[in-house]
This record gives sequence, structure tokens and C-alpha cells, in this order.
Amino acid sequence: MIIAAAITPFVRKMAFVLGAVDKPNARRVNTKPMPTMGGLGIFVAFTFSTFVLLRIQFPTHELFSVFLAEVVIILTGMIDDIKELKPHQKMGGIFLASLIIYFLAGIRMNQIVLPFFGAIQLGWLSLPITVFWILAITNAVNLIDGLDGLATGVSIIGLFTMGIVGYFFLTIPNVYVSIWIFALVAALLGFLPHNFHPAKIFLGDTGALFIGFMIAVFSLKGLKNVTFVTLLIPVIILGVPITDTVYAILRRLLNKKPISQADKHHLHHVLMGMGLSHRQTVLVIYGLALIFAFISLLYPLSSLWGNILLTIFVLIGLELFIESIGLLGDGRRPLIRRIERAVKTLARGESVDKTGHKPQDK
Repeated sequence: MIIAAAITPFVRKMAFVLGAVDKPNARRVNTKPMPTMGGLGIFVAFTFSTFVLLRIQFPTHELFSVFLAEVVIILTGMIDDIKELKPHQKMGGIFLASLIIYFLAGIRMNQIVLPFFGAIQLGWLSLPITVFWILAITNAVNLIDGLDGLATGVSIIGLFTMGIVGYFFLTIPNVYVSIWIFALVAALLGFLPHNFHPAKIFLGDTGALFIGFMIAVFSLKGLKNVTFVTLLIPVIILGVPITDTVYAILRRLLNKKPISQADKHHLHHVLMGMGLSHRQTVLVIYGLALIFAFISLLYPLSSLWGNILLTIFVLIGLELFIESIGLLGDGRRPLIRRIERAVKTLARGESVDKTGHKPQDK
């Protein structure tokens, strides 16, 4: 944390020198040029902690393999912050890092255990599922990085919860993963004062891609042999970025626009459009992330049917929230309209008089 806090001002100066500056435009919230590439400071602090302070805790081959993948992600992010890569070029960098994680680090999904079906060996599907997981989580965090301190704070909440779950509910050989996670949490905490509104430096793609990538890798460590609960826990923990990503894809498909086309209708944009200030919007989303975090802690403590019911209620509540704020777009509120029709039908039924005749319509 101390290293990240101390090194970030130097990274800020370096960003100006290299031209990694985010200039205001129609899609940006910032009103003046801001240095990006803040993730470089997080990467340096995190790498120092794992290689110098905590190396004895980790399997050496895995540590060096993950480090190589991190370097690929950091370079991809830095080039994008300086020159702005095309979406497929950025995805290519993440894909390459995913292959390193799969083949060199050996971090992958091997099987999945489903209720009523038992263990299912993934076989050749292990590679595409693992790569898809890393691509999806990395891009989900990248998409939510739209306000000062937003992605940083949400990631701190998600990673801290993941570390708690890993420490108390995973087996003893995996305890070092929690130590690894908390090292990244500390680096993010050191960076947050520089990034919170009004920010002095942005995460940039260097930081957003790196954080998302590491969250994906950490979650895979607990998903090596996936069960219903271990599959849901990281998804619920990352509820905010995943929800924003899923509904962004749905919104663009419904509007017949390319999925990769950026817009100004993400969760933070919608909340600000409702009248919340920059800081209030960030704090509200922090609150949503905390709700997801607390819900995720219930899964390891609950029974199978309790987990199923919990998931159903979470999905219904989430859909109602999304429709109420208009994240899918104006007029697209299918669940709310169904509820309204059901309530009106019930009200008409109760208005029937004792003789069985309906009152005259006015």
C-alpha cells in the first residue's frame, strides 16, 4: 500500500511524458486532460510485494508464469493508453495472456460439479471456457472504469470479499491465494487516494485490464474444480461490473448496434443522469458492490436449495433495479410491466361486488 501510494506521483509524471493522457470528449466525464496509466504503479507495488516480500509463500513456477501474463496485459494497456488500440487488438493481448495462464501457469477449469448431475469433466472444453472466463471478467472491469475511483473501489470490495471467502472456505493449500489477493487489495488502497474524485490520475486501460485480469486469475484458482457454489460466488462478488457488461451487450443488441461500440448508457452514466453528483454516483455503486459482497458470503453457509432460492431472488431484485433506473433504455421494462398488469388484474378482481357484477367503467 505504501509503495503504491509513493510511486503513483512518479507514474503520473511518466504518463504526461509518454502522452498517456485522456482528453475530454463526448463520451468522457472528465472536463480536462487527465494522465492515465495509473495501473503501472499498482503493478509495480503488487509485483514487489509478491516477489520480494511474499515469494516464499508461492509456488515459483506458477508465480513466474502469472508474472509473464501480467507483463503482456500491462504492455497491452500501456500501448492502448498511449496510442489507443482497436478493440480486436486489445482482445488479442488479453487472449495471449490467457493462453499463458492456461498452458504455463496451469490455472484452468478442469471439471464442473452440478446439482443432480454430479461431476462433469470438461475435457477439451477446458481451454475455451477458461479463456472465455478471463476475457469476460477482464472486459467487465474495464467497462465499469468510467468515473474517478469507481473501478478501483469496486475492485477493492470484490477482491477483499474474494480473499475472505478463499481464506475461510477453500482448502489449506490454497491459503496463499488469499495472501496474493490481499497484496493486490493493499496496492489498490494505496492508489485510491490519487484516483478518488477529484482524481489526479486515471487507472487507464493499464490498470483496468490488469485488475480485471488478476480478478479472473484469482477466481480461477478457486474454480479449478467448479461446483455450483464456487461458480456463483465470484459472479455475485463481481455483480456490478458483470451486470453492467451484460446489460450493455443486451442494450446494443436491442438497438441493433455493434457490441464493441462504446456508449454513454452504462450504470454510472444512468445514475448521473438521474441527478446524482460524480462522488454520489461512485458511492452508490460502492454500496451496490457491498450488497453483492454480503450476498456472496451467504452462499458457502447455505444449503443447496437455499443457494438456488437466493440466486432466484437476487436475479429478480437485480432485474427490477435495472428496469427502474432504465439501464436497458427507455420503455424497456418487461418485468415491471408484468407486475403492473398482475396488480391491475388483482385490483379488478377485488372490485367485483358481492353479487358477482363488475362496477361500471367510468
